[in-house]
Amino acid sequence: MKNSIDENGEIMKKIKVYVLAGFLGSGKTTLLRNFIQYEKNHGRTPAILMNELGSVSIDTGAVEEGTPIAELLDGCICCTIQEKLEAQLQELLYRYQFDTLIIETTGAAHPVEVVDSIMSPLFAHQFDFEGIITTVDALRWKNRSELSPQVLHLLREQIRNARLVLLNKIDLVSEMENGTFVYEIQGLNSDATVVLTKHSAFDLDILSKVAKKEIMTHDPSPIGEKFKLQSFVHTFTGPIQLESFENWLKSLPDTIYRLKGYVLFTHSDKPYLFQYSYGMPLYFKEDMMMPLNLVIIGESLDKNHLQASLTALENNEENI
Repeated sequence: MKNSIDENGEIMKKIKVYVLAGFLGSGKTTLLRNFIQYEKNHGRTPAILMNELGSVSIDTGAVEEGTPIAELLDGCICCTIQEKLEAQLQELLYRYQFDTLIIETTGAAHPVEVVDSIMSPLFAHQFDFEGIITTVDALRWKNRSELSPQVLHLLREQIRNARLVLLNKIDLVSEMENGTFVYEIQGLNSDATVVLTKHSAFDLDILSKVAKKEIMTHDPSPIGEKFKLQSFVHTFTGPIQLESFENWLKSLPDTIYRLKGYVLFTHSDKPYLFQYSYGMPLYFKEDMMMPLNLVIIGESLDKNHLQASLTALENNEENI
């Protein structure tokens, strides 16, 4: 587990964050139940964030009493209720001590938007994003031609962004069909590990192997060849020049999809809330000091280069 330094200069362990994605009825809640038990069996305390599109949670009963849990109702993390998410995460962090945060998304959630929402600059330094686990209903995948173009696109995006894909309910289709489906899923995401499951049950020890594989891989993939969603957090130590920062933004590759955080500029006594997507930067001045964290989300991030360029930016060096 990676560590960070708190405001008192003390080392604190980062909380591992997993996102459970997958279309409606694919087995996310069953996976969640299995995941919770796995964490407890290994002496770790999991916390749960459950997102429901409706006004009433129908999956809370899957979480054992005493497990830290927060609920987001009446909307999707990735679009309509992002402002509620930070409050729920703040409350979890304030009220509980936990080692792992497991987020069960709605079946309509786009994984890129979910990661964007959970990696708030307010507490991104406390989280270590471990990746997306996507469950795929084998029978629904077999009959995917019956889905609307929008749903089919979402289903493919949930697969493309996953580090681990569970081809679930394999007992509902033939062995030959399962083999074909694995081949098709790997065609969408060759980096993901695909596991065949019934009732979303598998050896969760594989998560440590999947995580180590990515941590050891530092070379970015060629643009367009693979899609691997990643996040990077930088904490500024002081103010920077606005013009230099905007020049840095212009130098960013197209594979960076989101930036957000709090940035203190030399012309101001208070930081700005900064948001950036699709090449459009937005600045909102704050009336109090905030943690100077900048969150970067994208594909195949060259984290060494990002760190070097941001350090140069802070040092007011010309070649950033």
